[in-house]
Formats: sequence, structure tokens, C-alpha cells
Amino acid sequence: MNVWAIDKDASLKVLLIELVHRYGENTILLNELEQHKQAIEIFTPEHPKLRAYIYTFGQSVGHYGIDLKYPIVTHNIVGENEDQSLAQIMSILESHLFS
Repeated sequence: MNVWAIDKDASLKVLLIELVHRYGENTILLNELEQHKQAIEIFTPEHPKLRAYIYTFGQSVGHYGIDLKYPIVTHNIVGENEDQSLAQIMSILESHLFS
């Protein structure tokens, strides 16, 4: 993934660069259907039904909101992780996508 080529908010690019740095180039995939400039949906090739929808709209500068998606929709966690720092988002992603 070429982070610099995607048309997304700068804070989301910072997050993606950190993910690529920690986990490698081909470990994160983007849902290409997500068109909002201040949102991304990511997943791993190993577990494509585990997803994270990360957004910067409605958040403090440099902070994120994250919704966690699971194969069973009733288990999704939506709207409970608002105004998270980069470190907090990385911790959430580590346990949701990489554990």
C-alpha cells in the first residue's frame, strides 16, 4: 500500500504509516469502497472478516474514533471508542487484528 497516494486525512496517513512500520507492507488491506476522506476500514489478509473502521471526523485534532467489526454483526462495537490517541488506537488494533 502506498500510503502517500491515498486521498485521506493526514492523521489517517500517520496511523497507516505506523501500522506499516510495525507490521509490514502487506499485512494491512484497505476497504476500497470507503470513500470518506476522514475514514478508513482496514483488515488483514488472514482474517478479512475482522475489520476496524477508523475515523477522524467529530474527533479532537490528532485523535481517532474506531468501530470494531466481527464476523457476527451483533458483536460489533460501534461508537464506544471515541477521541482515542494514536497509542490507544494502536493498542486496540493490536488486540483486534493482530492477536
